[in-house]
Amino acid sequence: MHVHLVFVAKYRRRVFDGDAINRLRTIFAKVCADFEAQLIEMDGEDDHVHLLVEYPPKVAVSKLVNSLKGVSSRLLRKERPDIQKRYWKGVLWSPSYFASSCGGAPISIVRQYIEQQQTPH
Repeated sequence: MHVHLVFVAKYRRRVFDGDAINRLRTIFAKVCADFEAQLIEMDGEDDHVHLLVEYPPKVAVSKLVNSLKGVSSRLLRKERPDIQKRYWKGVLWSPSYFASSCGGAPISIVRQYIEQQQTPH
């Protein structure tokens, strides 16, 4: 099963630079592996990220999302104190998220859309 996820920074603050996006990619891939899932594609802009994840049916998307957001927020805060001042009161992610099943669209099209995000430099 495939899901397209979008996480937005709290109050759409401009938190991410290119290095942060790359670090998030690594963190998300590790968390996905812990869930026996696979991060197919990930990219983002300065205030949000898109993920394309292949996951087994036994995994609840909400639990996967909670882990992705929690681990990434904690590790990024610890590793990049320079961007911590851009967090909103110590919170990185908005509590909401977008999740869409990718059963109807070809995975290549969703992957292309995510690749075309304008990664900050």
